[in-house]
Amino acid sequence: MSACRKLASETRLADLAGLFPPGVAVEVSDPSAVQPAPFAEEAVAMARATPARQREFAAGRAAAHGAMRRLGRAAAPVPHGPDRAPRWPAGLCGSISHCEGLCLAAVAPTQSLRSLGVDVEPDAALPEDLIDEVTCLVERAWLSAQSASVRGRLARLIFSAKEAAYKCQYPVSGAMIGFQDLVITPDLDTGQFEATLLRTVPGFREGQCFHGRFLMCEGVIVTAVSLSQGPRWSMQGSG
Repeated sequence: MSACRKLASETRLADLAGLFPPGVAVEVSDPSAVQPAPFAEEAVAMARATPARQREFAAGRAAAHGAMRRLGRAAAPVPHGPDRAPRWPAGLCGSISHCEGLCLAAVAPTQSLRSLGVDVEPDAALPEDLIDEVTCLVERAWLSAQSASVRGRLARLIFSAKEAAYKCQYPVSGAMIGFQDLVITPDLDTGQFEATLLRTVPGFREGQCFHGRFLMCEGVIVTAVSLSQGPRWSMQGSG
């Protein structure tokens, strides 16, 4: 059974939604399956893409539409903006991610969340030649203290956490931050992590922490970060 089919169970979808504060809806879809036709505003973004990318895009949008329906809302277009980032309907924020055989979307009303980020990766070792590019000295020191049998997978976890944090901050800052602009501190016992900014970007100061959660199950790693709405924004997970 594919990871998508396993994660599509209501129990696993609840586990995924539990990575976020209450009120976030999560849905998954299979890019190898036939998907409903995307809205015209969405389809134009993929007009020149390869067939494989078109299937992946359609599956991601199908997951986003399904998450909207879980919130009790009608499905609405999620086109690309000029920066290629998703443009969510008024009153909603969200994030879409994919890996081989799986697309995942998380959506929330902006009454409760300013922004959110989700990333899904295969639960497999990060290639050795990418570890130095993705991790900083502090992270590599943490990895070296872990069992050799799991270091590669934990490096992949760090990669995924940085992706989720990036996706969450971008709608607010508009800043392109790199792997070396964040340091991840995972807590393997609680399934949580902190992503600390190493430089100031619009809306966030150097040293500010993004609090997130992760889940490693059914052959994938899922990481999630959300930004609460309020008089003073704070990056937080669901705890």
